[in-house]
Amino acid sequence: MSGQTQVILATAIFLITYAVIVSEKIHRTVAALCGAAAVILAGVITPELAVHYVDWNTIGLLTGMMVIVGITRETGIFEFLAIRAAKAARGEPLRILSALSLVTAVLSAFLDNVTTVLLIVPVTFAIAGKLGVSPLPFLIAEILASNIGGTATLVGDPPNIMIGSAVGLGFMDFVINLAPVVVVIYALTVFILRHIYRRDLAARPERQKSITELDEWAEIKDPSLLKPCLWVLGLTVTGFVLHQYVHLESSVVALSGAALLLLVTRFDPEHALHTVEWPVIFFFIGLFALVGALEEAGVIESVAHFALEVTGGQLLPAGLLILWLSALASAFVDNIPFVATMIPLIQDMGRLGGIENLNFLWWSLSLGACLGGNGTVIGASANVVVVGMAEKRGLPISFLGFLKVAFPLMILSIIISTAYLYAWLQFNTTAVLLATTAAGLGLSALLHLVSRRPAPEKR
Repeated sequence: MSGQTQVILATAIFLITYAVIVSEKIHRTVAALCGAAAVILAGVITPELAVHYVDWNTIGLLTGMMVIVGITRETGIFEFLAIRAAKAARGEPLRILSALSLVTAVLSAFLDNVTTVLLIVPVTFAIAGKLGVSPLPFLIAEILASNIGGTATLVGDPPNIMIGSAVGLGFMDFVINLAPVVVVIYALTVFILRHIYRRDLAARPERQKSITELDEWAEIKDPSLLKPCLWVLGLTVTGFVLHQYVHLESSVVALSGAALLLLVTRFDPEHALHTVEWPVIFFFIGLFALVGALEEAGVIESVAHFALEVTGGQLLPAGLLILWLSALASAFVDNIPFVATMIPLIQDMGRLGGIENLNFLWWSLSLGACLGGNGTVIGASANVVVVGMAEKRGLPISFLGFLKVAFPLMILSIIISTAYLYAWLQFNTTAVLLATTAAGLGLSALLHLVSRRPAPEKR
């Protein structure tokens, strides 16, 4: 096969597969696997090379964490945390919005976003029902918080897992470089949401009191399972913090944690493996093979040459282009295939442009892809899941209704990210991190003070 034919076939199959994934006419896993099969059958890439291009570290990390979370969710600890947060807010709706958003953001930093919202949303409906208010403000806040919180860590969102695995960035690299700006974005987002929904979230005192009377301990379904789950979760998170210093892959940490939890709990392995989202795993496998075909054909290198010409090979323009392109694209299409394509593109840009340290571009890609998912109801998997759960309960969330609230907040988060990245590159990195952290803590303190002001009582 000639090089030109290989380029045409690889590009055509990739674009058709991407269009099918975006259209959602066929399940994205089926589309990705069919695309991978097509490039192999067409001779664009050999089966051996296709397997070589699969990032098995990403696959292992996802599988291990899915097993750990799947077993832990059986204990009811996540529902316990949601109710405890609502009680700590003393039943006041605006404070509950802040509390549930915080729980969602923190859990999303360590679990996948879809699992987090699947656990929090049913409790949210129950709390809103007791308060006699619409659950819509809470749901929108939780969607935004899940995507923002997931941006802060290596394991919080699939794009970060893919970036970290591909280029060797560790858990603490993400925390140190992204968590400060994430705290600022989270605090501002919740602050604005509280202002938007202040008049909608008003409940009678007796209804607020009913929240304080909830028994969070009733949500703990299996106390004997809870203790080993918390221990293993703690050990796994500690492993993530240390893995880059002890030279262990993050997948080794996650799979070791899963194996240890299965051993100490004697949990049925068959049931545990049923908790793994296998369609997601095979979606990644197909996608990696498909992008590998683009790389083998030289398509990605050609695009990298073009990007270098557009940006003049300068780091700042390249980073800001990646940030905004990732954000706008991720608002309307799945960010996982987008990031899978961008990773080798950025690597080629670095190689061709002689850029040794690409971290600035990786943080740009992470912030854009993860935060961009907040732009529309189809921007991230968690958004789609929450909308579906709301529709089943007779509360449709329209595309335009969500867009009017979420898209401006997403743009605000990208503007903040732009300023942060500019400062990160232009000035002393440590000083920027400290200043951003201080700003985040200050905004959080302001949010806490405002949250103490009660909403107007419903008459």
